[in-house]
Amino acid sequence: MQATADSTKMDCVWSNWKSQAIDLLYWRDIKQTGIVFGSFLLLLFSLTQFSVVSVVAYLALAALSATISFRIYKSVLQAVQKTDEGHPFKAYLELEITLSQEQIQKYTDCLQFYVNSTLKELRRLFLVQDLVDSLKFAVLMWLLTYVGALFNGLTLLLMAVVSMFTLPVVYVKHQAQIDQYLGLVRTHINAVVAKNGKETC
Repeated sequence: MQATADSTKMDCVWSNWKSQAIDLLYWRDIKQTGIVFGSFLLLLFSLTQFSVVSVVAYLALAALSATISFRIYKSVLQAVQKTDEGHPFKAYLELEITLSQEQIQKYTDCLQFYVNSTLKELRRLFLVQDLVDSLKFAVLMWLLTYVGALFNGLTLLLMAVVSMFTLPVVYVKHQAQIDQYLGLVRTHINAVVAKNGKETC
C-alpha cells in the first residue's frame, strides 16, 4: 500500500512539473517564458565570460543596487510628500516563504526516486545485465568524446536551452511540412535498409 501511495505521489508531482514545463516551452504565457528564457541565456552567457563566483557576485550586486535605489527613492518621495507609506517592500517582507514539512518531504521523495532510478540504471549498464544495452551505452559514450572535443559543457548547455525554447514552437507552426520531410527521410532509410538486407541474403 505504501509503495502504491508513493508511486501515485511521484506521478502527481511529475505530472505537475511536466505540465508547467510544456507551458513554458510552447510559449503559452509569453511574458513568463520570455523571463525564464532570457534569464537562462543571460546566466549562461555570463558563465562563458566569468567564473561562477563572479557571476553570483555581479547578480547579487545588481539586485542590491536595484532594491537599495528603490528604497532610497521611496524614502525621499515620502519625505517630500510627507506621507507615511512604510517600507516599500513590506508586503514581500511579510510574505511566507518557508517550506512546510510536507513540501520538503514531497521534494525529497521525488529526488530520492530519481536518484535511485538513475543508480539502478547505471548499475545495470556498467555490470552488463543486458549486453545490447551496455554496448549501446558504450557507443553513446564514445560519440560523446567527439562531442566533448568540439564543444565545452557550457556551449552544449546553451545550445540545448536555445533548442528547447525554439524547436517545439517551430514544430507546432510547421508541423505538416516537418512531418512530410521526416516521412520522406524515414521511407528512404527503410528502403536502404531493405535493399542492404536483400543484398546480404
